[in-house]
Amino acid sequence: MTYFKDLEKIININSYSKNKAGVDKVSELMTTWLNQLGYENVVYKRELIGDHNLYSSKKTQGVKILLIGHNDTVFPENTFENFSEDEEWIYGPGVCDMKGGNIVALQSLRNLKDIYGEILNIDVLLVSDEEIGSEDSSCVLKEISSNYDICIDFEAAGEKDEIVVGRKGVGTFTLIIHGKAAHAGNKYQEGINANLEGAYKLQELVKLTNLEKGSTVNPGKILGGIGANTISPKCEITVEIRYTNHEEKQRLLDGLNKIVNTSYVKGTTCELNGKIQRDVMEENKEQLELIELFENITNSKILTEKRGGVSDANIISNCGVITLDGFGPYGDGDHTIHERALKSSFEKRIEMTTKILSYYMNQLKGN
Repeated sequence: MTYFKDLEKIININSYSKNKAGVDKVSELMTTWLNQLGYENVVYKRELIGDHNLYSSKKTQGVKILLIGHNDTVFPENTFENFSEDEEWIYGPGVCDMKGGNIVALQSLRNLKDIYGEILNIDVLLVSDEEIGSEDSSCVLKEISSNYDICIDFEAAGEKDEIVVGRKGVGTFTLIIHGKAAHAGNKYQEGINANLEGAYKLQELVKLTNLEKGSTVNPGKILGGIGANTISPKCEITVEIRYTNHEEKQRLLDGLNKIVNTSYVKGTTCELNGKIQRDVMEENKEQLELIELFENITNSKILTEKRGGVSDANIISNCGVITLDGFGPYGDGDHTIHERALKSSFEKRIEMTTKILSYYMNQLKGN
């Protein structure tokens, strides 16, 4: 299958999110292949990260679809770089997260080109910073979102070929606690212990977790104090929140603010930095109706799942676009040196995506 050769080419290019040159090399290859299908691309040039690319098809009246993916991976140079394979699996950085998904999208579009001679109303956005939070590319997604009725994200499929209808929202915050330094031996009572305040706040933060509702609060990093002989004047707690719906988001934010504004150790003060990075992608009626249509198109049952991890689907779904995720190949070990993707899942995903996109092409062509 020739598309595996294309996958090998982009896998063998290191495209760590902070390796601009490498990410741009992957973009150049994807641009070449998509230009061959008649796409015109707009380049969102960036100085410190890879460029983002929007590939536009010819437009006519009818449903407008956006396919999205990312060219960056989590692996710095000289860590995990090479493509390899055996009879069942392909191994390499990004093979399922998500260069493999990009190839599924590409090959599906090639199939459309072969069938119809042209591609209408189906655009592609490939960004360069998804693995570091999409801080930059989220602005591009929000800017173009109103142009589309449907978005399909090609992150990896589930183990049973599930597509993704829900993803938790995530936010990262830092509590900066101020106390007062004092000599631990001579002036102990004059000190105000920021570390002690941090210990109280940490326990209150953990109490916000509600596993039954799928909400977690993780104080993952703590910094504080000067040394054993000094009452700590400052403590910092970095905390991540994840939540499954907007009601839980508000509960967590309210709880976080209450903890920040409560002094458990007299004399301490606290300030809060941080933000919601990607808001929750909630399952909705429009998604379910679209899945039912896709089942009729493909004559197959499409399983769904919700995930705790985030993707760019979080961003565009919050712009009001009907969004489905997990259209890439099945794989596991992502974000580790054991990352792999199942060969047979590529064919399944390409066949499914081709059928779905062909349905819309047939509508436009009057077939």
